Amino acid sequence: MATIESRTLAEQVFEVLEAAILKDEIPQGTELSEVELAEQYGVSRGPVREALRKLGAAGLVSLTPRRPAIVKILSMKEILDAYQVREALEQLAVRIATPLLTDDHMRDLEGMMEQMESAVEQSDIDGFFEANATFHRIFIDASDNYRLQETHSHVSRPMARYRRRSLDLRGNLSSSLLEHERIMEAIREGDADLAAELVREHIHVPQDRLEELTDEAWREISGQDASYDSNRT
Repeated sequence: MATIESRTLAEQVFEVLEAAILKDEIPQGTELSEVELAEQYGVSRGPVREALRKLGAAGLVSLTPRRPAIVKILSMKEILDAYQVREALEQLAVRIATPLLTDDHMRDLEGMMEQMESAVEQSDIDGFFEANATFHRIFIDASDNYRLQETHSHVSRPMARYRRRSLDLRGNLSSSLLEHERIMEAIREGDADLAAELVREHIHVPQDRLEELTDEAWREISGQDASYDSNRT
């Protein structure tokens, strides 16, 4: 992780830690010491403490009084709950956004489709999921609904660090690309109801497979240490 300059405030500390957690540079279950982080980034403990509070509010770390913050490990139930909420929110976003999409939105969506197609051809998993996330976020932003945007961000942010591992639940990049192509075709036709239904089906695929997993299989897919005590979170 990069050193933070002394002028950096809590927001910058938060952003650096958030990025490191979402990229798995700081593994789940890791203890985050205020003292060590302050020394590493060259700041006082105040900005670090505030950044950890924000990470806790974002669902990325667990906070316990008088104990170090811990990078949160999401249980299979928590991931399922998040998928269910995300499914409902994104269906709503597509229904609201479809008639509001501008030429700029359409160009952005087509651009993300091209990036996903290129990523599939190159077996670029990270590139695919980056374009995938942007594709879905375009509808959230275009909905022009602040509460929807705020709730979606809160639900989807902790899930982001599992997106690479979710490929084991979804099947492969090609099948996901095909699902996006069907969604995009409905959008081009201006069929908001069909697009929303296709989004529901798309998000539901990993849910169905997740519900079939044993706890041991989930720990393997999610990269969890079987010895980790979930009561710590």
